[in-house]
Amino acid sequence: MTDALKMRRASDVRVVGLISLAHGSSHFFHLILPPMFPWLKAEFGFNYAELGLLMTIFFVVSCIVQAASGFLVDRIGARPVLLAGVGLLALAALTYSQSNGYAMLVIGAVIAGCGNGIFHPVDYTLINHKISPPNLPYAYSIHGVTGYLGWAAAPAFMVAVATIADWRIAFLSAAVLEALILLTLWISRARLVDNVKERQAESEATHAAANPGVGPVSTFAFLKLPAVWLCWIFFFFSMSATTGMQSFAPSALLKIYELPVSAGNYFLTVMSLGGAGGMLLGGYLAKRFAHPERIITICFSVSIAMGLLLATGWVPYDAIVIPFMVTGVGLGIAAPSRDLMVRSATPSGSSGRVYGIVYSGIDLGAALSPLVFGVFLDIGLPKLLFIGVALLQLMIILTGFRVATIVPPKNS
Repeated sequence: MTDALKMRRASDVRVVGLISLAHGSSHFFHLILPPMFPWLKAEFGFNYAELGLLMTIFFVVSCIVQAASGFLVDRIGARPVLLAGVGLLALAALTYSQSNGYAMLVIGAVIAGCGNGIFHPVDYTLINHKISPPNLPYAYSIHGVTGYLGWAAAPAFMVAVATIADWRIAFLSAAVLEALILLTLWISRARLVDNVKERQAESEATHAAANPGVGPVSTFAFLKLPAVWLCWIFFFFSMSATTGMQSFAPSALLKIYELPVSAGNYFLTVMSLGGAGGMLLGGYLAKRFAHPERIITICFSVSIAMGLLLATGWVPYDAIVIPFMVTGVGLGIAAPSRDLMVRSATPSGSSGRVYGIVYSGIDLGAALSPLVFGVFLDIGLPKLLFIGVALLQLMIILTGFRVATIVPPKNS
């Protein structure tokens, strides 16, 4: 390997490390509020519907901000938007810690949603323009791994601190943790500069080559591309399925298998850790094989089988962990291929806008899914959780193949 390649790889590793650190913190903040629900309920007397509404507010705000922030990224660059988002997450945790009633918790959820909404447009713009093409699948893997680790770490961290101290100290600790991440990004800010003018010039050149004699492309032209909206649908179904499992799998297992809720939460942690491990393998497979929709199909087909198996109620107590582990690994393996599929559908120079719109489907799915699956449990049909998740995953497969028929994969 030449010295130039070694330097390039080292630079890629540093940039991916910084982006992934920020991404992991955003997933951490997805789950700092739910573990504190028992403490908040005891402190203020809220019911679970009121507490659940806080998460809906968080994801709805994040959905709106995510769609809008992509345009901001394409206009002023990813770095200032990233720093602002991390700062807002720290402020949200500080607001939670000082809450004296429901109104302040709502304000905290709105601030957290604003902070969370910037990450995918920022992250993928930086990855696609700062990382050398041969290393992109690995960059997507590491980026995704830290998201799963953030999900796995948040409940354990928050509950541990709240148990040792109290819920206010837990939120303050989360704020301090995020402030340290902001300081780290600020110190290394020179590595996070993306050239907005260069991206715009690339977009104009690509458009001119493909459409000779046609004027400059409109800022909103990408909204006319069917592949963009198919990717949005893909992510909507994907996060609807994931959030359904994260929100209600422990309760469904209690009703179907008479498992304690604590055991169900343990299975979710196993699923998240399996997803992190699967992503490492997924980066290798995404680089080796040129058809991401095939990898996605295999992985989600296995997940469908695991979900339907759980829905039967026939899985032995000691074996229930296996479907959760297999599902997590499968979702992790599919993730880098999923990200390459979206990259293939992204016009040159429009990363921020496209990723902002496409990934807003994640937040809307996360906001709406619990409302639907919660009804299944309320009416005494917990098996419909796993059946519904399986149907959503079937729709993911069909959507992925539809994207592949419209947009050929780009060379990685």
